[in-house]
Amino acid sequence: DVQLQASGGGLVQPGGSLRLSCAASGFRFDDYAIGWFRQAPGKEREGISCISINGGTYSADSVKGRFTISRDNAKNTVYLQMNSLKPEDTAVYYCATVIRMNWAGCYPNTVMGWGKGTLVTVSS
Repeated sequence: DVQLQASGGGLVQPGGSLRLSCAASGFRFDDYAIGWFRQAPGKEREGISCISINGGTYSADSVKGRFTISRDNAKNTVYLQMNSLKPEDTAVYYCATVIRMNWAGCYPNTVMGWGKGTLVTVSS
């Protein structure tokens, strides 16, 4: 079965850092682009960053320069290094396979499911 398990969230003060992990199984990981998405209270789920099978990346303007996505195909894992965190980064973060990615964003393959997200709370 397809699984995408996000972990690493927690409580952090503004300006702090967290590293999220997405452990994938049940599919050929290195044949898929992978993306990070988040959903804040009262807001739609949005694409934050994604990485192609060849290592090309996209980052939303809201996180560009602060978040870095990477992947380790040997571990079937994708990471999101989050630096200079702001209160507006507070959200549940999910990872998903990505159907396509371009200059406008990352498009999730929702048929493979979201799995459980991990909560990031940035608070002073």
